[in-house]
Amino acid sequence: MTSVTTDPRHVILEPVVSEKAYNLIQFDKYTFKVHPKAHKTQVRQAIELLFGVHVVAVKIVNVPGKPKRRGQTSGFRPGYKKAIIQLRVGDSIELFEGAR
Repeated sequence: MTSVTTDPRHVILEPVVSEKAYNLIQFDKYTFKVHPKAHKTQVRQAIELLFGVHVVAVKIVNVPGKPKRRGQTSGFRPGYKKAIIQLRVGDSIELFEGAR
Protein backbone atom coordinates (compact mmCIF):
# COMPACT_ATOMS: atom_id res chain seq x y z
CA MET A 1 0.00 0.00 0.00
CA THR A 2 1.03 3.52 -0.60
CA SER A 3 1.71 5.98 2.18
CA VAL A 4 -1.04 8.14 3.64
CA THR A 5 -1.55 11.60 2.22
CA THR A 6 -2.46 14.61 4.33
CA ASP A 7 -5.99 14.61 2.89
CA PRO A 8 -8.33 13.55 5.73
CA ARG A 9 -10.57 11.66 3.31
CA HIS A 10 -7.68 9.26 2.61
CA VAL A 11 -7.03 8.67 6.32
CA ILE A 12 -10.63 7.97 7.41
CA LEU A 13 -12.09 5.28 5.15
CA GLU A 14 -15.54 4.51 6.60
CA PRO A 15 -17.45 4.22 9.86
CA VAL A 16 -17.64 0.81 11.53
CA VAL A 17 -21.24 -0.37 11.69
CA SER A 18 -21.57 -2.92 14.48
CA GLU A 19 -23.47 -3.40 17.71
CA LYS A 20 -20.35 -2.78 19.77
CA ALA A 21 -19.52 0.42 17.86
CA TYR A 22 -23.04 1.77 18.41
CA ASN A 23 -22.93 0.95 22.13
CA LEU A 24 -19.75 3.06 22.45
CA ILE A 25 -21.57 6.16 21.15
CA GLN A 26 -23.22 6.71 24.56
CA PHE A 27 -19.70 7.26 25.95
CA ASP A 28 -18.85 9.79 23.17
CA LYS A 29 -16.68 7.20 21.37
CA TYR A 30 -16.92 6.68 17.62
CA THR A 31 -15.34 3.91 15.54
CA PHE A 32 -13.89 4.26 12.02
CA LYS A 33 -11.92 2.10 9.60
CA VAL A 34 -8.69 3.94 8.81
CA HIS A 35 -5.85 3.65 6.32
CA PRO A 36 -3.48 0.77 7.26
CA LYS A 37 -0.51 3.15 7.54
CA ALA A 38 -2.32 5.95 9.41
CA HIS A 39 -1.15 6.83 12.92
CA LYS A 40 -2.94 8.48 15.86
CA THR A 41 -1.93 12.04 15.05
CA GLN A 42 -3.17 11.76 11.45
CA VAL A 43 -6.44 10.22 12.60
CA ARG A 44 -6.97 12.96 15.23
CA GLN A 45 -6.32 15.74 12.70
CA ALA A 46 -8.55 14.13 10.06
CA ILE A 47 -11.51 13.75 12.45
CA GLU A 48 -11.16 17.32 13.70
CA LEU A 49 -11.02 18.70 10.13
CA LEU A 50 -13.82 16.57 8.69
CA PHE A 51 -16.36 16.87 11.50
CA GLY A 52 -15.35 20.05 13.35
CA VAL A 53 -15.15 18.37 16.77
CA HIS A 54 -12.50 18.23 19.52
CA VAL A 55 -10.83 14.81 19.90
CA VAL A 56 -9.79 13.82 23.44
CA ALA A 57 -8.26 10.38 22.75
CA VAL A 58 -7.50 8.02 19.84
CA LYS A 59 -7.04 4.28 20.19
CA ILE A 60 -5.86 2.20 17.23
CA VAL A 61 -6.65 -1.52 16.79
CA ASN A 62 -5.39 -3.83 14.05
CA VAL A 63 -8.24 -6.25 13.38
CA PRO A 64 -6.91 -9.56 12.03
CA GLY A 65 -8.52 -11.30 9.06
CA LYS A 66 -10.89 -14.18 9.75
CA PRO A 67 -10.67 -17.61 8.17
CA LYS A 68 -13.80 -18.39 6.12
CA ARG A 69 -15.02 -21.51 4.32
CA ARG A 70 -17.57 -22.09 1.64
CA GLY A 71 -17.84 -25.79 0.96
CA GLN A 72 -14.37 -27.12 0.21
CA THR A 73 -12.98 -23.71 -0.63
CA SER A 74 -11.27 -21.94 2.24
CA GLY A 75 -9.74 -18.52 2.46
CA PHE A 76 -9.32 -15.45 4.64
CA ARG A 77 -11.41 -12.33 5.01
CA PRO A 78 -8.96 -9.42 4.94
CA GLY A 79 -8.07 -7.60 8.15
CA TYR A 80 -8.21 -3.85 8.65
CA LYS A 81 -7.15 -1.08 10.99
CA LYS A 82 -9.75 0.71 13.08
CA ALA A 83 -9.64 3.75 15.28
CA ILE A 84 -11.82 4.39 18.32
CA ILE A 85 -12.17 8.15 18.77
CA GLN A 86 -13.26 9.76 22.03
CA LEU A 87 -14.72 13.23 21.71
CA ARG A 88 -15.02 16.03 24.23
CA VAL A 89 -18.20 15.87 26.31
CA GLY A 90 -20.99 17.58 24.39
CA ASP A 91 -19.46 17.03 20.94
CA SER A 92 -21.02 14.54 18.55
CA ILE A 93 -20.70 13.42 14.95
CA GLU A 94 -23.90 13.86 12.93
CA LEU A 95 -23.13 10.74 10.88
CA PHE A 96 -24.05 8.62 13.91
CA GLU A 97 -26.95 10.71 15.27
CA GLY A 98 -29.57 8.08 14.38
CA ALA A 99 -27.86 5.61 16.72
CA ARG A 100 -28.53 7.52 19.96
